[in-house]
Amino acid sequence: MRNKLILPFLSILILFQASCFPLHSGSTYDRGEMGQPQSFTKGVIISVRDVTIKGTESGVGVAAGAAAGGLAGSQIGDDSTTSLIGAIGGAVVGGLVGAKAEEVVMQDSAVEFLVQPDVGEPFAFVQVNEEELKAGERVLIINSDKMRIVRDRSAVN
Repeated sequence: MRNKLILPFLSILILFQASCFPLHSGSTYDRGEMGQPQSFTKGVIISVRDVTIKGTESGVGVAAGAAAGGLAGSQIGDDSTTSLIGAIGGAVVGGLVGAKAEEVVMQDSAVEFLVQPDVGEPFAFVQVNEEELKAGERVLIINSDKMRIVRDRSAVN
């Protein structure tokens, strides 16, 4: 019985661990970006609005829910036919619940910025607003593998 609980437990653990990873922000860099030159330009934030980042659908929630539901459903009844029907029904319901749980756990909040570079066309960009940037603020638009915007703290604007 203990071995049957390992897969659902590990799947749920992986799902919740994945929800702890930070979203893209102006101050989060990948290890490979260290020491790499990055171009930047200056600009101004035109508009800021809160947005919701949709949760992922990796299948971990479905797998964990189906395994847990199947295990729980198999405990129904006192003969093999009833246990099989319970396991199938439990797996289906558990999979649906697990999929929704994964989506909710992985959902997060971010901010959409409309930015007008000093040179070039305006653009929209989504990241976490750790610096609490506001419309009208001067920003640096940093380009590498990922774009990011940060408050312009330079002496020359």
